[in-house]
Amino acid sequence: MSAKHPVVVITGSSGAGTSTVLKTFSQIFRRENMNAAYVEGDSFHRYDRMAMKEEMSKAIASGDHTFSHFGPEANLFEELETLFREYGETGSGKIRKYLHDDEEAAPYGQEPGTFTPWETIPAGTDLLFYEGLHGAITTEKVDIASFADLTVGVVPVINLEWMQKLHRDKSKRGYSTEAVTETILRRMDDYVNYMCPQFSRTDVNFQRVPVVDTSNPFIARTIPTNDESMLVIRFKDPRGIDFPYLLSMLHDSFMSRPNTIVCPGGKMDLAMQLIFTPMLWRLMERRSKAR
Repeated sequence: MSAKHPVVVITGSSGAGTSTVLKTFSQIFRRENMNAAYVEGDSFHRYDRMAMKEEMSKAIASGDHTFSHFGPEANLFEELETLFREYGETGSGKIRKYLHDDEEAAPYGQEPGTFTPWETIPAGTDLLFYEGLHGAITTEKVDIASFADLTVGVVPVINLEWMQKLHRDKSKRGYSTEAVTETILRRMDDYVNYMCPQFSRTDVNFQRVPVVDTSNPFIARTIPTNDESMLVIRFKDPRGIDFPYLLSMLHDSFMSRPNTIVCPGGKMDLAMQLIFTPMLWRLMERRSKAR
């Protein structure tokens, strides 16, 4: 953790909706004139798209049907830990981009599914903002979570998470239902061992819970909307959280536990604005005092 150079993390599984949360934080940064260095978690995968396919084929040929983007073998955990630590110490570090599609790749003159060269974060940023799969990972070799100043988990119930992944991968990436289902099954071992434990370390978790039937996510034609959901917000440490204020601002909300608020899903953006704006203010105040 760092007073001078804060690190803010949004972490969640594939299909969890972290990119939606990224938009909310971007709005806060613009409104509050905070200059954030953005880091996408996919840029710390170990292999580009073609190399990952080759490694996966090798794993399957050797009898390993669990090799996935969720586990340590396919990611640069040590380099990510180094980035968080170095940014906290110096306000800089090495980052790159993963180019998902033709639109992202065109400005760089590269093929989609490749990485841009490593670059140094420019001087003068106020904070580092990470959005991706592994922002709160802790293993025998790394403790990435310990270098973050604010960690947020985005964790829809698993059937909803699978529905969102299925719809995204089919509509935007052209995959079949069978291909996405095979990916979900292959990732399950790493999901249990590396993804889930992160959400016990996060400072705040946002979990969207549908109030419509999602019993079979693999045949669902539509994703439940925010208005067809409730939002469970869990605070790791409830001290300093103004629960009466949040309850008054989030109409129809209630507390289910001393550290948990439940509110209508349609109020997710408002809830995030109300919760995280003061938290970011405190990080910036601490940064000012430290400097």
